[in-house]
Amino acid sequence: MQIKDVKTAVVGASGYAGAELVELLTRHQSINSIELLVSESSQVLGQCFSDVFPRWKGVCDTAFQAVNSDWINQHAAELDVVFLATPHAASVKLVKEFTEHEVIIFDLSGGFRLKQPELYDEYYGFTHQLPEVLQQAVYGSPEWEAESLKDTNLIAVPGCYPTASLLGLKPITSNHLHDESSLITVNGISGVSGAGRQANLATSFNEVSLTPYNILKHRHQPEMSQAVQADVIFNPHLAPFKRGLLATTTLKIKEGVAAADIDAVYKNAYQSQPLIRFQKDWPKIDNVTGTPFADIHWQFDEKQRVLVVSCAIDNLMKGAASQAVQCLNLRLGLSSEFGLLSNVEVNHND
Repeated sequence: MQIKDVKTAVVGASGYAGAELVELLTRHQSINSIELLVSESSQVLGQCFSDVFPRWKGVCDTAFQAVNSDWINQHAAELDVVFLATPHAASVKLVKEFTEHEVIIFDLSGGFRLKQPELYDEYYGFTHQLPEVLQQAVYGSPEWEAESLKDTNLIAVPGCYPTASLLGLKPITSNHLHDESSLITVNGISGVSGAGRQANLATSFNEVSLTPYNILKHRHQPEMSQAVQADVIFNPHLAPFKRGLLATTTLKIKEGVAAADIDAVYKNAYQSQPLIRFQKDWPKIDNVTGTPFADIHWQFDEKQRVLVVSCAIDNLMKGAASQAVQCLNLRLGLSSEFGLLSNVEVNHND
């Protein structure tokens, strides 16, 4: 595979995250071709991408094709990379089929994020059919797993809530500055696009009010706990706006840790990461919407030993599509931000 001649496919290209991914890949200098795949029952089958998403007229006018075993057997060998923006159980089946053709797979679902197969029964509602493959998948956090991403063929792209939460948490937990006897609490707020593109009364703008949901049983809770190797309590909230996500984390810090120590671990972790921005005040969702950035701010009360850190991202970009592209870049040996900064539309508020 030549770095400037990558042939790829996006399965689930008609969804919100899939569509964002298609736009990014279309403009990516290393991508030679993109196949757009949807389920055989999809209402957009046969239509052009730009007919479904007129904003991208002239950017991508490719037609949607149906993904099935016949298509995979006929065309997968021609691909270098496939992105799965599909439901969790569907991803498991597709990974099994694409793996037979030695394609590099980037899975945006939760199908391969967790290492314990029994957690899928509890949190995802299905029994995982490839438990042995869970151990092979690399958790695709570009800022924390860059080296591991360079030599793997199955990347589990993190969820949107875990991405924002872990960017705030990992500098602390990886340096063992937290009080391991206390709980870590994450309060997350996301716009309605996080629920997907299918019509649903619960996520209709006329129905949505700021509401907590899936408390103590959200599927991202074990993902967070696994990533930081600590107990995390996650409180997700749905808010009446289109896109964007804010995660605010509260945790106890060990005795003897000073504010300067906290500042140092964040700077050491992210000072060379151009997509991570430190803010002088609490981050705002509007400032990251439509961009690949993560905005972070923290405050530490030395007297109470309490740290509060907030991270804002676009759930469809840094929480899905642009993070998948970061993973692709690292797998290709490029800088993680390659092809992302030049296309940033800071004032884009779709």
